[in-house]
Amino acid sequence: MPDRSGRFGRRPHFSREELDRECEAIVGTFLRGRYGEARYPISTDDLTVLVERYTSSLDLYADLSAHGEDVEGMTEFFPDELPAVAVSERLSSDPRRENRLRTTLAHELGHAQFHRALWAERFSRGGLFDRADPEAKAICKRDSILEAREVDWMEWQAGYVSGAILMPRSVLGRLVAELCVPRGIHAAVHVESPLAAEMVGRVVEAFRVSPDAARVRLLKLDFLTTERRAPTLFD
Repeated sequence: MPDRSGRFGRRPHFSREELDRECEAIVGTFLRGRYGEARYPISTDDLTVLVERYTSSLDLYADLSAHGEDVEGMTEFFPDELPAVAVSERLSSDPRRENRLRTTLAHELGHAQFHRALWAERFSRGGLFDRADPEAKAICKRDSILEAREVDWMEWQAGYVSGAILMPRSVLGRLVAELCVPRGIHAAVHVESPLAAEMVGRVVEAFRVSPDAARVRLLKLDFLTTERRAPTLFD
């Protein structure tokens, strides 16, 4: 479809279902290859190894301040090799920020896997030849890591991938069903309800993510809702 941002003539469109399937296949295949089964949460070490498989380099202790004080991750694309990922040293050196580190790693994996072909096509047309061209980067700010507006499609897709890698839809769906079905609840839960708080807590514990990351993922999958008339779950 046309790219309204002006960066590309056309841009890839992935449905949420497509991203969920692809991400679950990526992380599931990786974990089964290492351990014979896919068990969650994926460890931070394993997540790091997974990102390394899709990149030419991974710098976990980067100084990204030149791009802005709120920049926590960056993926750089090249015409002749895999992308390079850099993550802010502020995340990697502080154990209290491990959940943000995990979210950022999965976000950059989204750029590396789902946007590499787009840049490769642009390189092949001769649009960019300079490896240091500042355009050939996805620079990810703190506020857009989890939830960018859909008009910022590249960041939105990477943000969705981050949630889908860390909290695969089928596994998350089973957790929600185990919580809701015994209570006779078959509709989305209002985000401000006590049950929503319990659901978020279960997801935080099960997948080692922040409450914000859990809440965003549950909202995107319609397990939580901001509407008073909730859609039905588990169709």
